[in-house]
Amino acid sequence: MDILSHNREAWTKEVAEGNKWTIPVAHEVVEAARRGEWALLLTPTKSVPRGWFGEISGKKVLCLASGGGQQGPVLAAAGAKVTVFDNCPAQLDRDREVAGREGLDIALEQGDMRDLGRFSDAAFDLIFHPVSNVFVDDARSVWKECFRVLKSGGILLAGFANPLLYIFDLEAYDESGVREVKYRIPYSDLDQLPKEVLAKRLADKQALEWGHSLADLIGGQVDSGFCIEGFFEDNSGREDILDPYIDCFIATKAVKRK
Repeated sequence: MDILSHNREAWTKEVAEGNKWTIPVAHEVVEAARRGEWALLLTPTKSVPRGWFGEISGKKVLCLASGGGQQGPVLAAAGAKVTVFDNCPAQLDRDREVAGREGLDIALEQGDMRDLGRFSDAAFDLIFHPVSNVFVDDARSVWKECFRVLKSGGILLAGFANPLLYIFDLEAYDESGVREVKYRIPYSDLDQLPKEVLAKRLADKQALEWGHSLADLIGGQVDSGFCIEGFFEDNSGREDILDPYIDCFIATKAVKRK
């Protein structure tokens, strides 16, 4: 099936339904960013350390799979030259909305995060990539493309899901309250969900997800040539999943060494 098209439609639906990751930032947030007062999320709840960004003013920043009118406008207001790249036009419309409202110059590009071929080598100083590679089947291709389009000394800030999140049958947990280990890593909705569950998910236009191994999520960055210089874990903000036991989201700062 055409995964890219399905997940594009799924996120168009999320925009229409008001998913919290599709709500544009308020005017006050942009004004604060212009004053140098800003913070961003790579993962659900914990702000990225400001030191991870370095000096942002004047830097060329790619917000990768990062539409929704949240990160791009803040970075643009802080002085960065921002390109927002996303699979979903409705998400890009959110950034367009904020840019128009606030007089920000933001370039908008629709496409597949696994293929950044429209950008030249060494085109960006920094890539901001919040949790989104769960929606593609190959995380390593994302890291390779990030490495190529970053300048020497460039920074990749990435958020992603700990694969532990995908080994449990959360559908059954919703009904019974019992967390049952059922799936293997690497995980794929297409390959491992029961047929009836997958059919309902497709019919309801729910996004398809993949649970990548840590070998691909972290090792894949290293194998692509990055040096990982920062790391933190975060929870989901949902007590009904695994938060009482373990943080299931990870953020990394990776550098393309000179």
